[in-house]
Parts: sequence; structure tokens; C-alpha cells
Amino acid sequence: MSLVKLKQEMNQLKNPDKEKIFVRFFKTGKGDYGEGDCFLGLTVPEQRILAKKYLGLELIDVEKLLASKWHEHRLTGGLILTYKFMQAEKREEREKKNQSGEETKREIFDFYLKHLRGINNWDLVDLTADKIVGAYLQNKQKRERMILYQLAKSTNLWERRIAIIATFNFIKHKDFDDTLKISEILLNDNHDLIQKAVGWMLREIGKRDQKTEENFLHQYYQTMSRTMLRYAIEKFPEPKRQAYLKNMI
Repeated sequence: MSLVKLKQEMNQLKNPDKEKIFVRFFKTGKGDYGEGDCFLGLTVPEQRILAKKYLGLELIDVEKLLASKWHEHRLTGGLILTYKFMQAEKREEREKKNQSGEETKREIFDFYLKHLRGINNWDLVDLTADKIVGAYLQNKQKRERMILYQLAKSTNLWERRIAIIATFNFIKHKDFDDTLKISEILLNDNHDLIQKAVGWMLREIGKRDQKTEENFLHQYYQTMSRTMLRYAIEKFPEPKRQAYLKNMI
């Protein structure tokens, strides 16, 4: 199990045709959100397989992956962290009196926050934030969850997206308070990747409790961006969706 072998396998899977597609899809041009990012052309399923195969990599090697210029190195590193965290969760469930699972989860959580620079595109955020940050904070007190509010106020696009996407884990447990409060912080964010993320999380709340989502929308739908609103009401019945869009609620 070595980082060298992992990189060799990734190089063997290089796909120049997909690399050209990814360069455009992830907006790597000058001034774009993914400016300068480099791709090998690996698919997410391929990277999931590799992440599981190399799950035993030490964190020092994961650190090198997250520092790489290659998008797939960073994403695979993030997936390895995710699977390590999930493995620790399962160990904790099996061994109720054993603290090793919780200690490992804390180590991965801290490591993730320390290396946020490598979590720097929307797919890296979306595939890891709720499963590591959100999962770790799920049963934690308000004081420990304050890190999400710090991230939500960051000048860094990806840290703001991590803040809202991490709450997806809370939403799955019908815990909506932090999602709604962070949505308020990000309500007037001018980046469409944040507008879409907030709208998405509001929609996820609505799937579980439409009244809670609509209470929030009634207060803010006229002032939030159209992008955020469209994402939030995407699953509404068409007449209600149109009423929101036409300010007729």
C-alpha cells in the first residue's frame, strides 16, 4: 500500500478525451472558479474504487494528495478521508465502549479542516463535507458547530460552500436549525455556486418538512437570488412554483 502505486494506477487510467471535457466543465479558465486546475480525466467511480483500494494510506500521504495540482489526486484524497471516517463510524457502532472510533473521527475532522486548501472545487466539497464535517458535528453541541458559521463568513468560496453543504448531514436527521441560520448568512452571496448550494439545502429540508422550508421562503423569497429560489422550489407543484417565481405568494 503506497502513494507511489496509487499515482501509478491513476496515470494508467488517464483519459485525454475526458480531461478536455473536465477542463471546460469545471471552469478552469482565467478568472473562473477553477482557474488553473489540472485533470487526468478519471471518473468519480474510478476514483471511488481506488480510494477504497488505498484506504490504508497514512494521513501524511493523503496530505500529499490534497496538495497536488491534479484534481483527481485531491478528490481521491478526499474520498479516502471520507471512507476512513465512515470506517471509524462503523467501528464505533460495533464497539460501544471503545473510544478509538470517536478519536479517529476527531483526527480526520481536524485533518480535513487543516487542509481545506485542497478541497477547492464543488465536487470535492459535495462528496466530502457532509460526510466528514457534518457527520462529526451531528451530535455535537452548539459551541463545536460554530466552526460552520466561521466558514460561512469566509472570503473563500469553497469554505462557504463547505459550511452549507456540511449541514446536509443534519438535514438527513431532521435537524434544520443550522441550515436555516447559515442560509440567512449566505442569502445575498453573489456567487452562483453558493446560491445553488443554499437552494439545494433548502430543497432538501422541504423534502422532509415542506412547512419549515416555506416558512423560510415566505420571509426571504422576494430578496434571495432567482438562482437560489429556483433551486429551492424545484420540486414544488408547478402552480406553487410559478406563484413563487411571480411573487404571488
